[in-house]
Amino acid sequence: MNRIMIIGQPGSGKSTVARQLGERTGLPVIHIDKIHWQSGWVERSKAKKMRLCLEAEQKDQWIFEGGHSATWPTRLARADMLVCLERSVFLRLWRVVLRAVTGLGQTRPDMPEGCPERLRLLPEFIGYIWKTRNSARAKMRKLAAQAPTACQVVYLRSDEEVAAFLDAFSR
Repeated sequence: MNRIMIIGQPGSGKSTVARQLGERTGLPVIHIDKIHWQSGWVERSKAKKMRLCLEAEQKDQWIFEGGHSATWPTRLARADMLVCLERSVFLRLWRVVLRAVTGLGQTRPDMPEGCPERLRLLPEFIGYIWKTRNSARAKMRKLAAQAPTACQVVYLRSDEEVAAFLDAFSR
């Protein structure tokens, strides 16, 4: 297993699963937020994000977590495994709020330096999560249905399933 693609909606645990899986496998972890954002919460251009994603996808080994769905098909074509995190919208909302409050002013390890947690845009982000709760899940399922036969597709819907999945990989 050389390339693992992890997708899920905000607050589903993508970054945490990717980090823990990276520790167990030794595979390098690529966080989409480090491609999407620059220091100071400056969003990269679509062209730059596309280029950076495609460059990262061409590497021999990776755990690539996150969105930028414009590059999902090319990423999936190279993946050995697709992990779909499907968690309830209420759990995800709780996690996003908790993350913002407990990490206020701090930069998460899956973010670029200079992008500390902040509360200012939290209501807008919560609205986005709620608005896209069904459409984003449908988009993930559509992608999973298009996975090449050589790509193993795994759905994780609970903490127990995530723990069992991670335990299957040696440390």
